[in-house]
Amino acid sequence: MKQGKICVVSAAFAAVLSAAPVLAETRWDMSIVWPEGNFHTQNAMAFAEAVKTATGGEVNITVHSGGALGIKGPEGMAAVRDGVVPIAEILLNQQVGEAPVLGIETLPFLAPTMADIALLHKYYRPKLEEVAAGMNQKVLYMAPWPGQAVYAPHPINTVADLKGLTIRVVDSNGNDFFGALGATPIQMPWGEVVPSLAAGTIKGVTTSSSSGVDGAFWEFTKYMSTFNWQASSNIMSVNLDAWNALPLEMRESIEKVARDMEGEFWLNSRAEDDKKMAILRENGVEISAPSPELAAELMERALPLWDAFKARVPEAAPVIDAYLAARK
Repeated sequence: MKQGKICVVSAAFAAVLSAAPVLAETRWDMSIVWPEGNFHTQNAMAFAEAVKTATGGEVNITVHSGGALGIKGPEGMAAVRDGVVPIAEILLNQQVGEAPVLGIETLPFLAPTMADIALLHKYYRPKLEEVAAGMNQKVLYMAPWPGQAVYAPHPINTVADLKGLTIRVVDSNGNDFFGALGATPIQMPWGEVVPSLAAGTIKGVTTSSSSGVDGAFWEFTKYMSTFNWQASSNIMSVNLDAWNALPLEMRESIEKVARDMEGEFWLNSRAEDDKKMAILRENGVEISAPSPELAAELMERALPLWDAFKARVPEAAPVIDAYLAARK
């Protein structure tokens, strides 16, 4: 009789357990196109580890670097929107095909310093978050690249030195700017840059000191000019369906991690530039800055592109005008 009672109690207890909700571990695969040693990838890995800690191990993010998931840079926001991946670290200036307003940041010489970028983001980020929400995703954090330089097979001392140079650019703003300078710009994502340099398809590249080291550019070109002509930032973006599936307290914990780490990631960008410049020099790359005369001429060629962009993308005009008014 006692044995029967025990069986009944055990069965009842098992039924209660099966009816109770079980919080399953959430696993997210993160896409990132940069190699593992890149500072943006290192930021992403630190973020993933902090999220795991903050959520008590309930949210585990696996960082797949070097484009291992097969998602190219310009496909980043679309992949997150469509749920191809739940989360991705994305270069914004490659997303203008999805939303032209995301080209604001890359207008030549609009925000040439870190302080300028921070001020621009005050007006730009709300628009970015609006675009992201319209693409079924949420921006968790945003971090800039070091200034965009020009790598070339010869020194760039005058605008004439750019004439005919086949140079890799990232977006249409770069295409318009270097076209106006007499170069032959070719848009391409990062994954195609080093093979194109090796094949001779391009002779120059505009990118950061960080990417110059990632690509071992000293094997292809010996000169770098620190134009700092274009701001460029990456975002960590999460699919809204995946995000909303998390309990509220878990979302709040992840948002706090992102807020707390974003400033650190900006400092990493500043430190990255100094470190990678030193590595480039150690490998024989000759680094120079534009002369005042060249800088003035570059700015003269850049200004008409601001107005053209505002005319082409009217929703960008209030953001740019507010930023410029605040910068005075």
